[in-house]
Amino acid sequence: MEKAFLPLLYLVWSDDLLSQKEVSILNTFFTENTILTDSEKKNLLSFIAVSNPPTRETLAFWKTEIFDELTQSPQIRSLFGLSLQLSGNDARFENLKPEFLELENQLGILGEEALLTFRSAANTQTSNLETLNSFDVKALQSILEGDTAGIEKQVRDLLQRPEFKYANTQETDSFREKVLDWCRILANEKLGSMAFPKEFGGGGNMKAYFAIMEALSYHDLSLVIKFGVQFGLWGMSVYFLGTEKHHIKYLSKIGTLELPGCFAMTETGHGSNVKGLETTATYDHKNQSFVINTPHPKAKKEYIGNAAVHGQMATVFAKLIIDGKDYGVNTFVVPLRDTSGNILDGIEIGDCGRKMGLNGVDNGTIRFHNVTIPKENMLDRFASVNNKGEFESPIPSDNRRFFTMLGTLVGGRIGIPKSALSAMKTGLTIAIKYSDNRRQFGPDGGSEVPILNYRIHQRRLFPHLANSYAFHFSLRYLTDRFMQRSEADAQEIEALAAGMKAYVTWNVRDSLQECREAMGGKGYLSENRIGDLKNDTEIYTTFEGDNTVLMQLVAKNRLAEFRKEFGKLDIGGMITYVFDSAKTALSEKNPYTSRRTDDEHLKDPEFHLAAFRYREKNLLSSAAMRIKKLVDGGMDAYDAFNVVQHHMIDVAKSYLERVILEQFLSKIETVSDASVRQQLVRQQQLFALNLLDKNKSWFLETGYFEPPKSKAIRKAINQLCWEIRTDAVALTNAFGIPDSLLGATVLTEK
Repeated sequence: MEKAFLPLLYLVWSDDLLSQKEVSILNTFFTENTILTDSEKKNLLSFIAVSNPPTRETLAFWKTEIFDELTQSPQIRSLFGLSLQLSGNDARFENLKPEFLELENQLGILGEEALLTFRSAANTQTSNLETLNSFDVKALQSILEGDTAGIEKQVRDLLQRPEFKYANTQETDSFREKVLDWCRILANEKLGSMAFPKEFGGGGNMKAYFAIMEALSYHDLSLVIKFGVQFGLWGMSVYFLGTEKHHIKYLSKIGTLELPGCFAMTETGHGSNVKGLETTATYDHKNQSFVINTPHPKAKKEYIGNAAVHGQMATVFAKLIIDGKDYGVNTFVVPLRDTSGNILDGIEIGDCGRKMGLNGVDNGTIRFHNVTIPKENMLDRFASVNNKGEFESPIPSDNRRFFTMLGTLVGGRIGIPKSALSAMKTGLTIAIKYSDNRRQFGPDGGSEVPILNYRIHQRRLFPHLANSYAFHFSLRYLTDRFMQRSEADAQEIEALAAGMKAYVTWNVRDSLQECREAMGGKGYLSENRIGDLKNDTEIYTTFEGDNTVLMQLVAKNRLAEFRKEFGKLDIGGMITYVFDSAKTALSEKNPYTSRRTDDEHLKDPEFHLAAFRYREKNLLSSAAMRIKKLVDGGMDAYDAFNVVQHHMIDVAKSYLERVILEQFLSKIETVSDASVRQQLVRQQQLFALNLLDKNKSWFLETGYFEPPKSKAIRKAINQLCWEIRTDAVALTNAFGIPDSLLGATVLTEK
């Protein structure tokens, strides 16, 4: 008989709270009912004890009993009929029909509606979404890794060794030593010297070095930055800015970590403005040496990785002074400590202390008090001082020489976004897998469903997932361009690297914040890594160039290209520039196109490209017009650029978004596996449509869209997210991140 009351009991407990009124009504019904036996009354009363509510397991059991009965008896048309069936058609219960219907009424339960809820609870669209593998995950992983698959696997296997177990990041000193130990292991595996020439113990493979950085970034980012400072900034500055004598003397020792070093560029008073650095290197004719000096406190080197504890030498950026004349910023190798770690005379080292993140890296400050170094310690690939004490350079222009020197170090601006992207992939993998397992809420009378099934949760995470795929292919493109660079395209590559560094790291910041929030309290736990990933990548928007400054560099590069194409900034040329392409011609803005909302059009890559290109050209030409108008009106060019800075950021972003989209589409064209291709096409569509939606105000203002089209784009994004959901976990599996690097919750809730 007790089973007959399961539907009622399930309904009153389904919201996890039995009100006092419900308790009173049920208590009266059970105790005063003469048909029920004392034993039945006792059992039923125990089910409404607020002090001892039914467990989740009990509720799940009740629900199964109810659904099974409805499945076996589709002819049931009322809640009473369901209860009668559950009672085994007990005649006693059949006689309770009037009292039962009155009980429904008192509890505010509509029998037919409740029955409909029970029937549909297991069949809602939201409930029925399941995780699938509808494509070959390994095939997609192979596409992502390309020709660096071998080295990436080597690094991933290494990171799963016991020695790489995560350290306690609360104790800074021990954490710094642990990270140094990890770097030594990598050096012993010849991974640190991968980009150095083979004759100096290296692998002669810069592309593999970038892949190592990318794969290491699935682990602790302090390790990545320490690794990058030692082998990238310190080692590669010696390699790129020095000559053979420096290579012979230093590179092998740097590669084995026998010689830990620093890259001392940034000063307290000058960060992004390298030309304004104030540390001096004064040539001493008598001793044929340089005297390195910090003229005042704001000229001290600050935030220098490896400086606080481990660095023995540094590449120091300083103004070369010969006979009182300033020859601009040059680079010098300056000893900091002896092999026992003792700080040398004239060197003053400070510790930056605990930071927001990356506390395994010993950032410090350096002041030089008239430190003498030998003449050969000048890194002299682009400039030198001859035996007569005269300045020499194969590049006569001071400006060109300066930018050529910095251009050789552009690799850092490629490594940083690749590292940041790995952190983003890790965060998304953790958040998406957690959301696939975490169940919350559900239809009335039904079971709780994975939160990844909720459309708003999909909208929070899946556009970032699409971004991660888009960024991956564009960064691979940038890497290949960098590897094949020539003097003719050096400036373009430098601008693209600067822009990608800024654009990607800004998106990584936003993505990890969304991952944190999407995981609720679990995302706040250190064991689940999101917090560390967030804190560690925060500085990525600042070092290797402040993002906003870098985007100004990109915009100025675009203006320079604009001038090359048209010679001068005349209005006719600017208008021609906007509409010179058939794909972005004025006809694109005709009423039919601007209003078109069908699915085929909205998902068409040609539409995406046309819109992106139109926005880029329009923003660039309008920025040029604004600057010209201000300058023609008598404003200084410097002030004119300051007035339009916000506009310049949009110019840079539109350029980068167009490049990213083009490279995504280019890669998709090479994919032969139909199921994998379909997954990438969806990611590309979501990437493009999401950006069109984010920039809808601009498209609406310019008349490129009309409101119905903007609404249709939003609807298409929702539908794409819904379609992607079933394969979302598989799409993160294609990143190939080892389970041991994905946090405790993902491991335990599989």
